Amino acid sequence: MDVNDWDAELEDAEAGAVVRTVARQLKLWREAAGLTQAEFGAAIGYGEELVSSVERGRRIPRPEYLDQADEALAASGRIAALKEDVAEVRYPKRVRDVKRLEAGAVEICSYNNSVVDGLLQTEDYARAVFTSRRPPFPEEELERRVTARLARQEALNAEPLFSFVLCETTLRRSIGGKMVMRAQLERLLAAARSRNVDLQVLPLSRDENSGLGGPFRLLKLKTGESIGLYEVQLTNRVITDPKETTVLDMRYGIIRAQALAPRESLAFIEKVLGES
Repeated sequence: MDVNDWDAELEDAEAGAVVRTVARQLKLWREAAGLTQAEFGAAIGYGEELVSSVERGRRIPRPEYLDQADEALAASGRIAALKEDVAEVRYPKRVRDVKRLEAGAVEICSYNNSVVDGLLQTEDYARAVFTSRRPPFPEEELERRVTARLARQEALNAEPLFSFVLCETTLRRSIGGKMVMRAQLERLLAAARSRNVDLQVLPLSRDENSGLGGPFRLLKLKTGESIGLYEVQLTNRVITDPKETTVLDMRYGIIRAQALAPRESLAFIEKVLGES
């Protein structure tokens, strides 16, 4: 059985607390059944070393691990229920924080002039983006980040309204190769037809582009507040100062006005797809 489990991020206080609690419960159930780690591992199809790592809180058990443990220990679903507790902490803390903010938003606005917004990326495109990072991510971390990015896309099926403005460069930059980009363009077309998504393209032929300062996101919350998200190189910043979020709101409005209308943008993406 594949034992490519996630390493626990012990420096992440929230994740660490959850992992330690789950580990303690698993150990108590195993000891109550009178099984050694080796015997328990054999019963669920994992090695003793992995069982030990899970019980010490050094590894986050996968869902199938918990399902097998529940069956082997006759826990009647009590151990399997722990899957809900570990479902979120397997993702990096920053991803969890962004997901929480997105869950509280009524409108999510995004401008990008480098890559397609993560909420719209295909799996292959996302993997190509993360693979291009230097120094490169270890394989396990790469897969973890791809999984986390795809999990965030669940937000598209929720209540918020989404507004995306993509610079033409994001459509023509061949990240991952020709076939990956064709699939990505097709994904954009599908998303643009969703009732809660407005997708606009800012062509390179435009004389004005108020987004030259780089990509950013603006989340408008149910409370009436706005939060800006800014990520560049090694810096991730959450902007809550009303003066700054007002500037971002104004800037985003200008960028939208400079971009093609949603219907024109759809035709533009179809044109780029036809040329690829």
